[in-house]
Formats: sequence, structure tokens, C-alpha cells
Amino acid sequence: MSERNPKVEKVEALLDKLGNLAVETFHYVALFIIGCMVAWSAVHTVIDILTVKQYATIDDILLLFIYLELGAMVGIYFKTNHMPVRFLIYVAITALTRLLISDIQHDHKADLDLIIITGSILILAFSIWIVRFASWNYPSVIRDKHSEKPLPEGKTPRPQDDELA
Repeated sequence: MSERNPKVEKVEALLDKLGNLAVETFHYVALFIIGCMVAWSAVHTVIDILTVKQYATIDDILLLFIYLELGAMVGIYFKTNHMPVRFLIYVAITALTRLLISDIQHDHKADLDLIIITGSILILAFSIWIVRFASWNYPSVIRDKHSEKPLPEGKTPRPQDDELA
């Protein structure tokens, strides 16, 4: 076996660090932009409710809940560097609930769309149950995002579902 040149290894290590820094920087900038867009949209919706409509409909309130859940996802991702899949499912459930309520308010009749939307909500709720069950019974090792070592024992208990929900 041939030995590697130490200079080549140093250059590779430096390039690896620079590449990781570039990826992390892009990651945080993109996340910050997404967070700003969510906040901007929520503020715009509230201003629209207060000035144009002068009252909030159920659709508006559910839309604000979607913004809240998206903002929570961004915040959790900033803090932990992990995307909570359950929040994506919560957003989907809220969006489908908004669609269901809107459909009922405008059509005032039962049709196949209502059954499909309701079934979709049921499937998503069941998927949350599966994800929570799996994360409770098979927790992943949580690592400090700036090192390779696991966090201290006190910080890696089973998932704190009540904190994230």
C-alpha cells in the first residue's frame, strides 16, 4: 500500500471543511428566507383580515394555523437540524381541514369529495400515530449538530412528543 502525501491530506481536509461551511451557510440562509416568507405571509394575512375583511373566517384562522405550524417547523429545524416529519403531516391535515370546511360552506351538500378529504385526514392521522409509536419505541441517537459525539445521557431520552406537538 502506498502512503498518502500529508500535504494532499491537509488540502483535502481544508476543502472538506470549506465544503461543509458552504453547505451549512446555504442551509441557514435558505431556512432564514423560508422563515421570513412564512412570517411575511402571516402578517399579510392578518393585515388583510383587519383592513379588508374586518373579520376572520374559519378559512383565515386555519390558514394562520398553517403559518404557525410552518414557523414552528423552521424554528425546530434551526435549533435541532432535524425536520420533524409530524409537522409536515400536521400542516397537511390542517390544509385538508381548511379545504373540507371551505367545501362544506360553499356547496352545502355531501359529495364524494368530502369522503375523499375525510379519508385523507384519517390516513394522515393514522400516519402520525405510526410515526409517534415508532419514535417512542425505536428512538434514534440524537447527536450534537456541531460534533460527532452523542449528547449527554440526560438529553437523549425518548422523544418529547408533548414539547413538539
